[in-house]
Amino acid sequence: MSVKQPRVIIFTTPTCTYCNALKRYLRQHKIKFKDVDISRDPRAARDVVRRTGQMGVPVVDIGGKIVIGFDRPKIDRLLGLQN
Repeated sequence: MSVKQPRVIIFTTPTCTYCNALKRYLRQHKIKFKDVDISRDPRAARDVVRRTGQMGVPVVDIGGKIVIGFDRPKIDRLLGLQN
């Protein structure tokens, strides 16, 4: 029986190097995610600031748990990925 993947939403901007690295990493691990470009979505940008207290990206929402930045060990742990 396989474990269901938690919902993954990433908040990014097109010019963010770490955002692009995060997307590549998730794709390599076949993790489905919703990508929200906060440079085009002011409401999402305000939501990120409200939830994290900062304006930096990437921000990852994994099943309601927030990860600030491309924190690979924390992302791996929340997604159940092996190193």
